[in-house]
Amino acid sequence: MASRSDNDYQERVFRIVRSIPRGRVMTYGQIGEILGEGYTPRTVGFVMHASNDNTPWHRVVNAQGGCSTRGIVLPHDKQQRMLEAEGVSFNKSGRCELQEYLWIPSEPAGRKKASLKEATLFKK
Repeated sequence: MASRSDNDYQERVFRIVRSIPRGRVMTYGQIGEILGEGYTPRTVGFVMHASNDNTPWHRVVNAQGGCSTRGIVLPHDKQQRMLEAEGVSFNKSGRCELQEYLWIPSEPAGRKKASLKEATLFKK
């Protein structure tokens, strides 16, 4: 089970986020599921607050396709503007269409065959 003291935890999150192509997004929950038991959307979000300029933090959105930057010292629409500059469109509710923009990484080498639950996270 992951904990905040897990030294490898942050780098594991950042490695996934750095692999998201321009113009695509992943959700906090999707990253948590890929990382496995103990990794939750909330803990992924906490890690993202500590990301540096080499990590495209703006490509991680909430489960509804919206930006979750409230309460952070940023212009309220910075994440959305950064994604729009990469070609991601948002509706009037401030959400992108996940069916169009969600990035699903290929199944990592050496990983067991994905279960039905995991099948939504990896390309077939």
